[in-house]
Amino acid sequence: MTILGKHNPRVKSLLRLTRRRFREQEGKFIAEGPDLVAEALSSGWPVEAVYCTARFAAAGRGEKVLDVARERGVAVYELAPEVFGRAAATETPQGVLAVVQKQEAGLTDLLRGAPPLVVVADGLQDPGNLGTVIRTAYAAGASGALLLTGTVDLYNSKTIRATAGAVFHFPVVQNVPWEEAHSFLQQAGLKLVVADPHGETPFYAADLIGSAALIIGSEGAGPRAEVREAAAQHVFIPMPGGAESLNAAVAAALLIYEAVRRRQGF
Repeated sequence: MTILGKHNPRVKSLLRLTRRRFREQEGKFIAEGPDLVAEALSSGWPVEAVYCTARFAAAGRGEKVLDVARERGVAVYELAPEVFGRAAATETPQGVLAVVQKQEAGLTDLLRGAPPLVVVADGLQDPGNLGTVIRTAYAAGASGALLLTGTVDLYNSKTIRATAGAVFHFPVVQNVPWEEAHSFLQQAGLKLVVADPHGETPFYAADLIGSAALIIGSEGAGPRAEVREAAAQHVFIPMPGGAESLNAAVAAALLIYEAVRRRQGF
């Protein structure tokens, strides 16, 4: 296994991927941790290289992950712990990460399933929230996720980690302007249902049986005005306990699983 120093061009390229601008320019991102690296290697997404520490390589699980990488023809490189720590997004890195090429989905990929259920993120800023929404949507059998312009980067390392591997199996389209998204959703015949704390319909009474797009607004401002105006239904989540709001990922989970419940006839 080749050991790379901090001045190696590959290391410099790896460190650039911690910034969104370079991820977008190069069409690559970092998947960190043994579970995500293993998921990436088994998913069919192109993995450019795997980087690890000597400690990880010597561990039993580390040997298994690295053996899979080598079997698939993926280059494996060793980094010193301090160099690895600069590329890692976690406070206590687990010693392995992979550089993965993006596989961009198209809008029509979001319509798989009958009837389709698309989760729309409108300006979510917390990468953990976005990743959790995507993980939940995938687990619930939604057809895809659409991220409006202004939403945190899907390929942020924290977002990728919060998806728990769902990103490798679930179509997500990001950086879509609202006008384009609205036109697409209308033409596809999806009812727009927006989570709105000032809505008139409790989420358990919403019409979620047919084709629908569930729109989750930003943590602070909620859905933008244009989205509120375009939505067919404005649904709220009762909070009799008196809290002013719910975590965006929790709110999304409630709506997504209410749609699952209704569609399964419960």
